[in-house]
Amino acid sequence: MSTFPVCEDLLDESVELLQLPDVAKLLSVPVTHTHEMLRRHEFIAIRRHGVVGVPAGFLTDDGQGGKVVRSLPGTIALLRDGGYSDGEILRWLFTDDPSLPGRPADVLRGDHAREVVRRAQAMAF
Repeated sequence: MSTFPVCEDLLDESVELLQLPDVAKLLSVPVTHTHEMLRRHEFIAIRRHGVVGVPAGFLTDDGQGGKVVRSLPGTIALLRDGGYSDGEILRWLFTDDPSLPGRPADVLRGDHAREVVRRAQAMAF
């Protein structure tokens, strides 16, 4: 079995997680491909109650199939390059920001995604 990075659960229980087989089904890929996506840091997996999952907010489904939220991999890369751990990235993405219309993870899904990326750039460097 190949290994992939998994972060301990630092998120509120209200954050919905999708188990990796469900992520694979949504993305129409084999579950082993989701492991590779995790190794490439396209999204971050969490271990909650012994089960590995991905925050549901990291994925979209437009009815034509699921995708990783467009700006998420780049945002994760910026923060990782700036020295942030996966846990720190998760905390930042899922913490309400009063200067944004919600949590950065939610804002990435909308019209203000570029602002989240700009903030990640500023934090990282």
